[in-house]
Amino acid sequence: MQMKLLYTLLLPLFLLLAAPAVQAQQQDLELAREYFSQGDYSKAEALYGKLINDQRLFHVVYPDYLKTLLAQRDYKEAEKLVKKTMKRYPENPGYEIDLGLVYQASGDKAGAEKQFDKLLESMNPQEVIVVANVFMQHDLFDYAEKAYLRGRQLGNDPNAFNRPLIALYAYRQKTDKLIPEVLNLLQENENELGYVQSRLQNSLQEEKNANLLENELILRVQQNPNKLAYNEMLIWLYIQRKDFYSALMQARAVDKRTRSGGTRVMDLGAISLKNDDYQGAIEAYQYIVEEYPEGPYYLAARQRLIHAREAQVQHTFPVDRAKIQALIADYEALLNEVGRRPETAEVLQHMASLHAFYLDDKDKAIALLQEAIRMPRANPALVAESKLTLGDIYLLKGEPWESTLLYSQVEKEQKETPIGHEAKLRNARLNYYNGDFELAQAHLDILKLATSREIANDAMDLSLLITDNTGLDTSAVAMQEYAAIDLLIFQNKVQEALTALDVLLQKYPGHSLTDEVYFQKAKLYERIGDFGKAVESLQQIVSNPQYDILSDDALYMIGRIYEENLKDKDKAQQLYNDLLVKHQGSIYTAEARKRFRKLRGDKLN
Repeated sequence: MQMKLLYTLLLPLFLLLAAPAVQAQQQDLELAREYFSQGDYSKAEALYGKLINDQRLFHVVYPDYLKTLLAQRDYKEAEKLVKKTMKRYPENPGYEIDLGLVYQASGDKAGAEKQFDKLLESMNPQEVIVVANVFMQHDLFDYAEKAYLRGRQLGNDPNAFNRPLIALYAYRQKTDKLIPEVLNLLQENENELGYVQSRLQNSLQEEKNANLLENELILRVQQNPNKLAYNEMLIWLYIQRKDFYSALMQARAVDKRTRSGGTRVMDLGAISLKNDDYQGAIEAYQYIVEEYPEGPYYLAARQRLIHAREAQVQHTFPVDRAKIQALIADYEALLNEVGRRPETAEVLQHMASLHAFYLDDKDKAIALLQEAIRMPRANPALVAESKLTLGDIYLLKGEPWESTLLYSQVEKEQKETPIGHEAKLRNARLNYYNGDFELAQAHLDILKLATSREIANDAMDLSLLITDNTGLDTSAVAMQEYAAIDLLIFQNKVQEALTALDVLLQKYPGHSLTDEVYFQKAKLYERIGDFGKAVESLQQIVSNPQYDILSDDALYMIGRIYEENLKDKDKAQQLYNDLLVKHQGSIYTAEARKRFRKLRGDKLN
């Protein structure tokens, strides 16, 4: 009892006496760090040399003391420090790596490698993660990889440390090793599909990596025909490369084997159509119609099949009037087969557009749209789209007030929806046609923030067109004349528009609109099938360095015309290659590369 009382009385005294010593050590430690940070290593070493002997401070002092010794190239003292520490803490393999780092710093590369290899050989399975992490902290990534692979040997498990290796290969961009590693993970668990795709996403920017993945996947599909995840990976890869046709072929093969109802094929049809791969979309929907006539997608596939054919006809210049009439007949046959009901209101809308824009039968178009709008229980979105199309047809007829009434009605009924935003965009475009740029910009400024990327991009493009050509140093008169020509083009008055564009070039030589005028002329010449004049207009843009904004658009369009219309494959290949070299950041790069590879004869699937 007396001893306890004595201890209680003396403890505060001991603490009081020890406090100055602790405080002094703390000050020495901070001073040593200050000397080290300033590059005064000799003073730092003197302080660290004293502090390292205090067991309580050892783990705090050791790393900086070792760095100080290495900074002074005192390799013998550094080696002595590390070896002493290894004896004191034999259970910590990190100190063995430090010894190798000392040898490495001294220029003894062989000694360092021998030390690292010795550690890898002697470590136990529980030390693998620690050893690999320490190697990575010192940027010794090859040895970190060796540590994980040695861990597989020790555990006799070929898939051990799979995720750390995947992370390491991804970080180091070692795609040749990443690919088999992630696919091995997929082999074990097909639910890892999303993770695998996310890990490979960035690597596929380089074509050689995409080819490596494709070859490995094809091999694994052949070896593991029942592993559907590999097929899904192939489909995903082809979509990343915008090779939708190859993706479709793969999806169809999987669907035929699994009889899964065609969902994947329907999805690919929609993706193909959205990316202007009309033939791919046609084949996708044709497959559903033929394979699943009693399935849930039959009606949608029948409609979309004709939509895809319609898009193909509309983008094959000059547009064939007979093919337009055949499309209308196909739509009529569909209506006769399934009846005029809410699900087919979209058919009426498409028929109306064909009648109005290609057959100049506006009255028939209006009647069809009014039927769609009055359809009982029709989808409100389809009704809204029919009203927008009706507004377009009134604009064709030269009745803009009727158009804006319909656009405004949809805008009000469909607030903050993509269709409502589309209605606002059409109102903005109508104001633009009328030369009321201030009101157009008010609409466009709102639409730039639209949730639909397509609408936001269209709004941005029109806004930039107006801004770039109505600035302080530019008269708005030329822009008003150009906007009026845009309305003529919308109304299919092609020859009148071409004449007006030529007048504009003569009237305003060197104007900022010049590149837009040439590009517009090219599109009109392509529309009427005069491909030679289309190329001439585009060459005016490509050959003038002042027109850099549209130069990649023009170069890609020339290549496409040579490939599809003039049938000069060699010239097209050269043009696509020029685009890839001169405009590496262009939005056309992926498509140009795909077309170039196809023309070169590369195997795409």
